Amino acid sequence: MVVIAASFFHVRPLRGQGPLDQVRKTELENLVRQDCGSCHGMTMKGGLGRSLLPERLREADRDGLAAIILDGIPGTPMPPWRGLLTEAEAAWIAGRLQEGLAK
Repeated sequence: MVVIAASFFHVRPLRGQGPLDQVRKTELENLVRQDCGSCHGMTMKGGLGRSLLPERLREADRDGLAAIILDGIPGTPMPPWRGLLTEAEAAWIAGRLQEGLAK
């Protein structure tokens, strides 16, 4: 949990709900690789958290994945990111994971 709590400081505060610019997309990719990777594995193959590889997530509901990103999973180490990420950012992350961000 200390790693997770410390990682929150790498995320810039929420911005508008509008389209994501390339700078923010790069920040979000770094967030996934570093912060999510600390539990899901640096190659997204799994660790404390499940695999986030596209072959596992491709058929998942994108809105459902975004909801997990935003609200976490109670009773597990998966924290909520709502307050640090917008719904648009969470949906973008979910989509990128389904496409293969870990490449």
